[in-house]
Parts: sequence; C-alpha cells; structure tokens
Amino acid sequence: MIILPAIDIKDGNCVRLFRGDFSTVEKVAGDYLETAESFEKAGATWIHMVDLDGAKEGRPVNTKIYTDVAEKTNLKVELGGGIRSLDTIREYLNMGITRVILGSVALKNPKLVSNAVEKFGSEKIVVGIDAVNGMVATEGWLESSDVNYIELAEKMISVGVKYFIFTDISKDGTLSGVNTEQLKALADATKGRADIVASGGVHTMADIVACKEMGLYGTICGKSIYKGTLDLREAIEYAERT
Repeated sequence: MIILPAIDIKDGNCVRLFRGDFSTVEKVAGDYLETAESFEKAGATWIHMVDLDGAKEGRPVNTKIYTDVAEKTNLKVELGGGIRSLDTIREYLNMGITRVILGSVALKNPKLVSNAVEKFGSEKIVVGIDAVNGMVATEGWLESSDVNYIELAEKMISVGVKYFIFTDISKDGTLSGVNTEQLKALADATKGRADIVASGGVHTMADIVACKEMGLYGTICGKSIYKGTLDLREAIEYAERT
C-alpha cells in the first residue's frame, strides 16, 4: 500500500478544512515546497495535492505551486481541483504532474472521463468519489446528488477507470478515523477491477493498519501528519511491508 501525504492549497497557503467547509480553513504549514521536501525525506514517493480555489471556481488556480513540487522534488504528484477539460489534463501532465484527479465531472460529464482514459491512459487518471451518507457530492462538496458512491464507481470502471479515491466528507479533516464500512463495501464491490485509495478521517496508525488489512491501494494522510497524531515515516514503512 502507498501512503500519500496531502497538501491542500487555498490562496497560495497550505491548509486543511473541516468536513470540506471553506469557512473552517486552517493554515497547517508554511512553505509548500519545504513541506513537500519533508514528506520526501520521510520516505514518501507520492504526494496528494488539491487546488481548493480551483475546486470552487472550476478552473486551475494555483498551478505554479504544483509544477514546482513536480519539478523540484522526486515526488509523484497526484493533483485534483478544478480539472474540467482534456486541455487542462494535458497541460498538467505535460508540466510533470503524474496523475490527475477528476471529481465532479465523473458525475456531471462521464464522457470526459471516458475520453481522458482513452487519450491519456488509465494510469494517469484517478476518479475522486466524495460522499455524504453514501451519496456523491460535487463542486468542491458544495452540491449533493442522489447517486450512490458504489454506483458511480461501477459506471467509471465500465469506461476504463482503474484508480479511485474515496472520501467520506463527514470524516474529512476530523481525525475521527476512516469510514471502514464504506471503504470495505467499495473494495469488495470492485475487487480485482479497481485500486482504491482511502481519504478522510485518518488519525493514527490504527487507520493505516485497517486500510492495509482491507487490501486498499493507498491511503491519503493530511491533518494527522500536521497535528502529529501520525508519524509519516512509520506509516510508510508499515504500508510498504509485504
């Protein structure tokens, strides 16, 4: 299993939100590049980055920050937020971003996801499924839908998607533990056909252990690293054990 330490960017700052609420923005680190470099020193090979301004505005906003991390570290950058077109995907991949996250468009424009997988390959595309009570939310978590998260995953698998990030919004930024029940249901439903990354609620090593025991592909860790409830190096070393 891989561990993806996270940096969310708003107004150029490294921040975290509580349950996706923009009014709860909290600056959690200073320089984004120093933060990314500290993750690399702890043994990380991936970094999960989100353009919160982009998610809200539906377009790329803090591009230089992500390309800086891609250029100046050896980390593989997984990036989401405001990616709504093939042109934006192409530009980010050309700038050195390893994998792009498609969120709202998976529900609102599934043809775009299908085209992206066909054009850039399944290794470059990850679909972010964010849910409240098992129902998919969109537009930076500002809108809800009547689509079940597993139903959306099945639809995306049918168009060639391999990688998924599942976030229980009620858990995100809360340090209350991952939603093992919904993650296990998704992992079981898509077993052998998709790789699942857990996001939201990671608190301690117990969450890393739980995710690995479920056979997940990866786990995203944000606030737990910044608040010191999870040691990144320890998490990576455990996750990488066979």
